[in-house]
Amino acid sequence: MTKADVLSNASVQRVREALRLRGVEGERVIALDGAARTAAEAAAALGCEVGAIVKSLVFSYPGQSGEKQAVMALVAGDRQCNVEMLGRALGLGVTPGRADADLVRRATGFAIGGVAPLGHPEQLPIAIDGSLARFPLLHAAAGHPHSVFPLTYDELLEWTGGLAAPDLTKG
Repeated sequence: MTKADVLSNASVQRVREALRLRGVEGERVIALDGAARTAAEAAAALGCEVGAIVKSLVFSYPGQSGEKQAVMALVAGDRQCNVEMLGRALGLGVTPGRADADLVRRATGFAIGGVAPLGHPEQLPIAIDGSLARFPLLHAAAGHPHSVFPLTYDELLEWTGGLAAPDLTKG
């Protein structure tokens, strides 16, 4: 797959449009030479610390109608999400579980391995790992396993509308 193919992918285009709507000028999405389905792969491709990679994790919990609802945790690549704390941070009243691939796609519009923190069909409840603030520059998935985009912690908070959650992760 060429870099031009990656950048013209419909999911990547949706992320590019979401960035444009947030006032980002110029091209921010980076097409990688290889796949970066994991934080370690992305960090190796970019030459940065694993912790500077934003993992977009989707979890589910039973909504009022009993149907599974999605929530997102944006977590540093070197940390694990504490799902009990995620439920508390978002006021769910329950501990969420991992979402299946169908719910991830339905809630975010992206396939697992390229889930971006923005550009979703509808606003999701999002909690953001406060440990991400230790890095001056972060990278998040841009809708495809071969693409990422750089941003700061403050931009992540602003652009996603997420809630800063200092106790969201386990080190």
